[in-house]
Amino acid sequence: MTLSFRFGTVGSPIGTPKKPGGSAGAIEFSKSIGLDALELGWVQSVRVTEATCAAIKSTGETRDVALSVHAPYFINLNATAEEWPKSRKRLMDAAHYGGLAGATDIIFHPGSYFGNDPADVLKIAIPRLEKCVKELQKNGDKVTLRPETMGKSAMLGSLEDAIAMSKAMDMVQPCLDFAHLHARPGDGTMNTYDEWSRLLEKYGKALGKKALKNLHIHLSGIEYGPKGEKNHLPLADADLDLKALFKAMKEFGCSGRILCESPIMEEDALNMKKAWMKISGEKA
Repeated sequence: MTLSFRFGTVGSPIGTPKKPGGSAGAIEFSKSIGLDALELGWVQSVRVTEATCAAIKSTGETRDVALSVHAPYFINLNATAEEWPKSRKRLMDAAHYGGLAGATDIIFHPGSYFGNDPADVLKIAIPRLEKCVKELQKNGDKVTLRPETMGKSAMLGSLEDAIAMSKAMDMVQPCLDFAHLHARPGDGTMNTYDEWSRLLEKYGKALGKKALKNLHIHLSGIEYGPKGEKNHLPLADADLDLKALFKAMKEFGCSGRILCESPIMEEDALNMKKAWMKISGEKA
């Protein structure tokens, strides 16, 4: 019996050896310690050759490690008309080269409200994202773009925003960052079995039961204040109720990938895997 979820890290695990190093080394190392997913951290820029992408893809396939990409941070679907072409290029490059590297999913931060009403911001964001998707389809880039749920209330990226973008077009599904969803309200809510259950129910109703079987999740401990996220923490140092979350996910028959963003990356990724096995009763 295989687990419902693959587990891994966002970015290369800390213990990745210097040689062979790089993404291929990170894939090899992940597999050697019991992880079978990796999100390539292309968070500053996309600077890879087609040859490097081919090598990453081949290693991922050989080792059976599922790959995704975290696109550069500097993407904003609500950027000014002058800034948008640069943002767009970063997203398109991550999608194109990510696809060449064998990544199925491209995670990105959707941007900022800049103090505007979320509904008005979505009127700008959704058409822009739709044009990106159309171009990817035309180019034959078969990836899923995943706007991430964000941890600060000033950021475009509430659960509702991510669902709205996903409902509007093909090839788009949310990246559920449960730490961010817990931090975003700023008051310690979104941390109980009932709250997670309501969230998953809403998600399934909006995007279909099938979407619950193909979740892409970011997870870590998190420190937050009234305005939301401050920084990521190891699970043991945070108040996120992992048991309650995993219980709700089991109840809703969820599956997919869980990528750890804790400062002790692979250590907490393996802690999450153990916790999931314990709560789900599944064996690796």
